[in-house]
Amino acid sequence: MKNKLSNMKKGQSGRIKEIEEKDLKRKIHLLEMGMTKGTKIKVKKISPYGGTISIELRGYELCIDRNQANKVIIDDN
Repeated sequence: MKNKLSNMKKGQSGRIKEIEEKDLKRKIHLLEMGMTKGTKIKVKKISPYGGTISIELRGYELCIDRNQANKVIIDDN
């Protein structure tokens, strides 16, 4: 089973393994936000009721919605 950002808990960290987005515009959007392969991320906050996930990467905090987070595969090694 693939480890997805959307399944991570607050405080967990890992590295981005790949972005599984078929829509090229959406994939480019995630990449432009700094979500590239090998980037270390840490889950800072998770909003209730399936809203946004706040992550720390590259020295800043980024909020993405759960649908976007579901496309980000994490390597927890």
